[in-house]
Amino acid sequence: MEKSDFFWNASLAELKRGYIQEKDSYICLLCGEKIEKGIIYPHESILYEAERYMRIHIESTHQSVFEYLIGMDKKLTGLTDHQNHLLRLFYQGKSDKEVQNEMAIGSISTIRHHRFALKEKERQAKTFLAIMELLKEKDEYAPAFIPPHKTAKMVDDRYAVTEEEQQEIIKKFLPKGVSGRLKKFPPKEKQRLIVLREITKRFENDAIYTEKEMNQLLNEIYDDYVLIRRYLIEYGFLDRKSDGSQYWLKK
Repeated sequence: MEKSDFFWNASLAELKRGYIQEKDSYICLLCGEKIEKGIIYPHESILYEAERYMRIHIESTHQSVFEYLIGMDKKLTGLTDHQNHLLRLFYQGKSDKEVQNEMAIGSISTIRHHRFALKEKERQAKTFLAIMELLKEKDEYAPAFIPPHKTAKMVDDRYAVTEEEQQEIIKKFLPKGVSGRLKKFPPKEKQRLIVLREITKRFENDAIYTEKEMNQLLNEIYDDYVLIRRYLIEYGFLDRKSDGSQYWLKK
């Protein structure tokens, strides 16, 4: 299972803490880092058991689960930029007066109105979640959709892909699987997303690639490796330094 699948399949409690527990390990939902059980891990001259070390990993790598989640694309959070800013300030422990001063909007009563609106959004989200959970128990014809990758720059109809569609498209364009070559670059965006996501399986999660290494790796997949590289960046799968000297998988 890919790290994005772990993320979208996690329970609310697991999302809040930022990791899931498996038989032999803990897995970070934010980046896929795996911490094995039964091992003592050192951090700043102190030794920690696996679960505590996972919490340290989240703090040191992602700052907090809140910061990671609120930094996700607005299509995934459902928050406007204004709501995002408000929530960040509330999370920092700012008073209504401090928030009003910092954002230079309305009055204290305006901020309280925004708090009420956010609570209303929370109630709606809980109700909708319960409805969808109940629907799962009855809707036997519902297709299994592939969840979008967490670093997607814009989530729209291109991401409405079922598991069956995904397998058909991969078979069509990558008949020998992820280790084989791409027959041709897909003409449709939905197909591109599926193929590009499959191509990312060739990269290591924490590896940093030079431009030459990236080009060599992509050239093994397709002759026009520059095209593939550009789309991997455009669709939010890869990130790079501004001068193009280093590339890595986005988390």
